[in-house]
Amino acid sequence: MSQRSERRGIHVDQSELLCKKGCGYFGNTAWQGLCSKCWREEYQKARQRQIQEDWALAEKLQREEEAAYVSTHSSSQTQPPHSHSQPSLATFSKFEEKKTNEKTRKVTTVKKFFSPSSRTAPKKESHEGKTPSPSITRQSSIETDRVSRDFTEFLKTIQKQAGKEINKQSRAFLDSMGNKRDLGVEELSECAQDFYQNISDRLMNHYKGSSEKVDRVMDQVEKYIMTRLYKSVFCPETSDDEKKDLATQHRIRALHWVTIQMLCVPVDEEIPEVSDSVVKAITDIIEMDSKRVPRDKLACITSCSKHIFNAIRVTKNEPASADDFLPTLIFIVLKANPPRLQSNIQYITRFCIPSRLMTGEDGYYFTNLCCAVAFIEKLDAQSLNLSPEDFERYMSGQASPQRPDDPAAWPQTGSNINPVVSQIHQNQSILSNLEKRQQQVIEEANSLQTELAEWQDSVAREVQQILERYPLEIKPRASAIDAENVENDRLPPPLVPQVFAG
Repeated sequence: MSQRSERRGIHVDQSELLCKKGCGYFGNTAWQGLCSKCWREEYQKARQRQIQEDWALAEKLQREEEAAYVSTHSSSQTQPPHSHSQPSLATFSKFEEKKTNEKTRKVTTVKKFFSPSSRTAPKKESHEGKTPSPSITRQSSIETDRVSRDFTEFLKTIQKQAGKEINKQSRAFLDSMGNKRDLGVEELSECAQDFYQNISDRLMNHYKGSSEKVDRVMDQVEKYIMTRLYKSVFCPETSDDEKKDLATQHRIRALHWVTIQMLCVPVDEEIPEVSDSVVKAITDIIEMDSKRVPRDKLACITSCSKHIFNAIRVTKNEPASADDFLPTLIFIVLKANPPRLQSNIQYITRFCIPSRLMTGEDGYYFTNLCCAVAFIEKLDAQSLNLSPEDFERYMSGQASPQRPDDPAAWPQTGSNINPVVSQIHQNQSILSNLEKRQQQVIEEANSLQTELAEWQDSVAREVQQILERYPLEIKPRASAIDAENVENDRLPPPLVPQVFAG
């Protein structure tokens, strides 16, 4: 069975990345394949239908209640007082049962049509387990203050009246979001998208349609707003984002055995430049979780994707294609296992400026990342061109295609060697040689230390023997010539020459 006979179900046509309604923008799996614009339109229509259904249901229940009230009073007038109690209770009992059934059957259309939102998960009553440490709180406060100062300085660079209006609207939005903490995250997302749309429309009127200036201001608005709201809207307790994160991480860990060959990834990690690009791509996708602003998270995804394209280009020595990009991105995600991947994707989907996800390279790379995650979740034996039995054995950990049970059976020569297995074997051989050399160095060092100690003892013994054989004699100090002459003071003074005049 050839491992490269087919694409193994990883190929995704580029048309599948676009909105299903044919508007030309990029779609998103979180929005049922729609773009943000079409998604909001469908959401608004569904919400209007739900409001109308709620009104119709309320009017229906009101009419039934009035009819039940009328029938109860009419029966009480025709029956004796002692016998009307039981039918009356039965009538109201049936009415209450019907009313309860109607409410139970009243499943929100939005919940049916869209993926489960934050409204489905009950709030946790205890927040003690998620209390951030003082250092984290301090760091977030410093970052928030810095972003606020930067936003204020930026507003000074634009027209005074427009800057004041943007600042006023932004602060009012933050205050309103603070009062909506009881809402689900999907409702908060709707509020944020409405705010973006409102500010964008005002800026388009102010700048007379200059999209570049509008985008520059919107970037700063998003940075200021989302930095302030990050802690309350990223992976909130009212959503199931954390549960999805754990499921995705467990799934990726279980797929640790998937190799480059299984995914048909055109990347040769033995090339230094390719290996460096792979490491940088993994670093970027992991670093995404440390960012607060949706635009910054998208920048990490874009940087990761560019490193992937570079690795493919260097390996194939030709420009990379989109068909090669998606399998490589899947391989990078499997290798990196990014923290809180689902939470980051949902956060970007909910609170990013919608135009950034609909067009441009950021939107394209983000759409591919969503496709990669969806593929990982649905990965099966057929996708990897494996038998169901082998797939289950690999998933359960009973066997691994990278390392068979008998290490001696690893192939060492030939053209069909698995490069990963070969590299592992080579690394183990190097480590074994290094271990032997280290042990030899330690033994020689111990031997040298013993020899030095013995040499020191032998030198000390020889010195002691010489001292015993030739003892040191200290002779008395010789005295001066006149040392014993005690009458030196009585000697006449020395003769002094005299000069006579002739």
